[in-house]
Amino acid sequence: MAEVKHKKILVTGATGQQGGAAASALLGYGHRIRVMTRDPEKAKELQKPNVEVVRGDFRDRESLKYALHGMDGAFVMGTPYEEGPEAEVTQGKTMIDACKEEGIGHVVYSSVSSANKKTGIPHFDSKYEVEKHLKKTGLPFTILRPVWFMENFASAWYRPSVEKGFLSTPLHPDRPIQMVSVADIGLIVGDAFTNPSLYTGQEIDIAADEMHMGNIVKEISRVLYRTIRYDHIPESRAEETVGPDWARMFQWFNEHGYDVDIGGTRNRFEYYGVPLDSFRQYLWKTRLGIEKAA
Repeated sequence: MAEVKHKKILVTGATGQQGGAAASALLGYGHRIRVMTRDPEKAKELQKPNVEVVRGDFRDRESLKYALHGMDGAFVMGTPYEEGPEAEVTQGKTMIDACKEEGIGHVVYSSVSSANKKTGIPHFDSKYEVEKHLKKTGLPFTILRPVWFMENFASAWYRPSVEKGFLSTPLHPDRPIQMVSVADIGLIVGDAFTNPSLYTGQEIDIAADEMHMGNIVKEISRVLYRTIRYDHIPESRAEETVGPDWARMFQWFNEHGYDVDIGGTRNRFEYYGVPLDSFRQYLWKTRLGIEKAA
């Protein structure tokens, strides 16, 4: 049974996948949410009962304090893809400081699995810097560290090639990768604010499935009723193909990779009442948003 309902939660990133999933789940749990965005026009589709949209900018501390004022909790996430990892650190710390000034009762921060393991991946290291800053503030916190998103295969990075019949990454064909659905991350965020005693002070790595690329393309082929082949990008071409940050990430995937206890994680969240989808379940629910072959 939920401990507390009808909280007021600030959600960042709600116009994107992860923040949008968190917003939807929070509403499903009965909370009221305030969506912070630099461009409220882009959040028009989010305007519905129990949703307030406000203008806020991670570079503007006063706008953050305004957005946070009167909130019981905040879901905080950042991105290195607009202004780089260093800006992500600065903006994340500014947001955390604003949470501290406004006396936010629970901050749920979305990081990335293995951020705390000195991977040398820029967008992993940046999130760890924000994690450390959050813990220093003394704010009640939950740090979620998800692995590779299942939804990445439906993103603009991969979906166009999948529609053409192939999937290309620098991941070695026989190297498994751990995955989790963004939709399930959203449900975990909702549960964290609803049942804080299960989550407060916790740093939780989240993974729901693990497959190598050979099986991933087989599963995608099965749901689309068409053959999808895997096209491995050699390490010599990785940086020019996916960029230096992601090239370093895939190098780390090939040499080390995520090591979350998937069975333990699935059991934990099933006990909490938040069962996690396998990759096959995710595919049959979404089909990557691609129509199956006639």
